Amino acid sequence: MSTRQVVVIGAGLAGLYTAHALHSANVDVLIIEARDRIGGRILTADDAGLPADDGFDLGPSWYWPQMQPAMEALVAELGLESFHQNSVGDVIFEKMSREQPQRYSPAMENHQSMRLFRGTSATVRALAERLPAGSIRLQTTVTAVSLADAGVELTLKRTDGNTETLLARRVVAALPPRLLEATVSFSPPQDSAMAARWRATPTWMAPHAKFFAVYDEAFWKTNGLSGTAQSMVGPMVEIHDATTASGKAALFGFLGVGAGQRKALGEEALKKACLAQLGKLFGKQALRPRATILKDWAADPLTATATDLSDGSHPEAGNPQWVSGPWEGCLLLAGSETSPIEPGYLAGAVVAAKIAAEQILANTDIL
Repeated sequence: MSTRQVVVIGAGLAGLYTAHALHSANVDVLIIEARDRIGGRILTADDAGLPADDGFDLGPSWYWPQMQPAMEALVAELGLESFHQNSVGDVIFEKMSREQPQRYSPAMENHQSMRLFRGTSATVRALAERLPAGSIRLQTTVTAVSLADAGVELTLKRTDGNTETLLARRVVAALPPRLLEATVSFSPPQDSAMAARWRATPTWMAPHAKFFAVYDEAFWKTNGLSGTAQSMVGPMVEIHDATTASGKAALFGFLGVGAGQRKALGEEALKKACLAQLGKLFGKQALRPRATILKDWAADPLTATATDLSDGSHPEAGNPQWVSGPWEGCLLLAGSETSPIEPGYLAGAVVAAKIAAEQILANTDIL
């Protein structure tokens, strides 16, 4: 059985930042990730919806520097470039299905939302590059953890079906509490009240879906539109310009159709309905995309549980203690949903990761 000082479960932004902070302090750390890629809910993709170094953000797209200084500091620390979400031009509002969409000129342009050059995945790529080779194990799932005299034993299962056991002095679970409770067994079990809190904490993005239409040019800008639209008709309730900093033109929208209904309708029917809506809002040019992408996070078992399909609420900051009983001191939670500031957002992932790393580094005597 191999031994590590710290094992981090999850290679999303929180897990990678935790590992980066610990490695910078000369702590031996290993990240275990179930997916075949890093990033978690951060996914920058090409026209086909596959991970890419420059493309469209199928997960989180924005951060807000004035309200999220932790994210602004991370962007500066990693030397990343950012740009304003396009808001130049008129906004479209669709109120009723029997009425034509209305076009409005905003009183002022909104330049608060920021995006990253080469997509949000630039953050996780930069953090991964700062870790030693072999620090991240992909396509490996943690199925069980148990307390032992020397630390915490983790049972790992690889995609080939083989299992192994790993011993860690500390474990950082950098994934949503609800997903952790649903997928990992604990021995001894977690305190019942704490486990109930994990189950009750919504996972951001888990109930949601985003549709992208990719074009040869951003024709809406030529027509004096910002690409922003709101709809009370659907299937998309909120639409924005998704054009990349490198000039790849696209519109995207958040679907207002529930996860169960999306599953019943099927991907092709949803894409067809979304495209028809874009045509109604932005004109015939919108009906001729080069490619379309539908990312339904509710259909991703490494993001959503059955509970998430009916719970579209946002996680709220609460009691900072996420672990109790015999597990306290051995297990730390660092998913964005556990952050006392901006839980569920990118900034929340950074804050939660910093807290976990600081707690470990404050007690290096047990490492």
